[in-house]
Amino acid sequence: MKIDSLDLGERPVILAPMEDVTDPSFRYMCKRFGADMMFTEFISSDGLIRDAKKSLDKLNISDAERPIGIQIYGHLIDAMVEAARMAEEANPNVIDINFGCPVRKVAARGAGSGMMREPDKLVEMTRQIVNAVKLPVTVKTRLGYDDESRIIVELAERLQDVGVKALTIHGRTRAQMYKGEADWSLIGQVKNNQRMHIPIIGNGDIDGPVKAKEMFDRYGVDGIMIGRATYGRPWIFKEVKHYLASGEVLEQPSVIERVDIAKEHFRKSIEIKGDRVGVFEIRRHFSSYFKGLPDFKETRFKLVTANDPIEIFQLLDFVAERWGNFEEIKSMIYRSPLSGKE
Repeated sequence: MKIDSLDLGERPVILAPMEDVTDPSFRYMCKRFGADMMFTEFISSDGLIRDAKKSLDKLNISDAERPIGIQIYGHLIDAMVEAARMAEEANPNVIDINFGCPVRKVAARGAGSGMMREPDKLVEMTRQIVNAVKLPVTVKTRLGYDDESRIIVELAERLQDVGVKALTIHGRTRAQMYKGEADWSLIGQVKNNQRMHIPIIGNGDIDGPVKAKEMFDRYGVDGIMIGRATYGRPWIFKEVKHYLASGEVLEQPSVIERVDIAKEHFRKSIEIKGDRVGVFEIRRHFSSYFKGLPDFKETRFKLVTANDPIEIFQLLDFVAERWGNFEEIKSMIYRSPLSGKE
């Protein structure tokens, strides 16, 4: 699969952009386990042009993360064009436009998937961004705003016509949020439309290697993007790629192995962000790493409230000691939560 001249190989497995999740330390872990491409958290165009620190900080990427895309969102065309130029200065591999976020505070302003209520404006915004930057521009979107406006088949053609180099489609409408099952049939229609020649990346409800292969085989997509199933499970990229190559389902990491992974993630978090912010940003991941452990509530509370890195490492050692000897837990199938943003 190629995005313009960027070659991602056959059947790439891509990390979805997720607010408050795909920060640099989590991207580091996903890359270590084989993510073929990654995206930043989405970045507000308004925040960028106002020089808001939180938005500017999200532009920080490293060569070790490549290939990587910077994703922007907003509802004003001029602001989005300027934000795209600013994102290009950070030198990612692609600029990605978010037309998929269903969260009320984003969509209600006409940004994210709220833009799907105004497809003409959506296409014009995309056209102007494509013309304003030299990097490839990609788009992530949904099937439509609601069940009465599933416009993705026509919209995909229009986006291709204005110069988009790849399209990621989440198989739900904005109205669905994350409820119900993702409908991949329309993703398949886009992919199998003879007029389409850009890569089509499918997204939605991929929770493991078997589902990933099924989506490739059934709908013929060029790549898949995984979001919520990566929570506490960055090794899912290794699982999927191994299964695609061999047909073998890998055994899930033991509790002790998960502790080692969580420690590595935590070290990277404080290395990049410092002790205070690094501690704060790792908390959202700890619950997911150890989801399903019995009688874990008290230890979980300590993990997500402790402020001293030394204390946190000691708590992780306690997790390994307390739960690491349970063979039935070591062999259980670990399931990531299907909640959150993607």
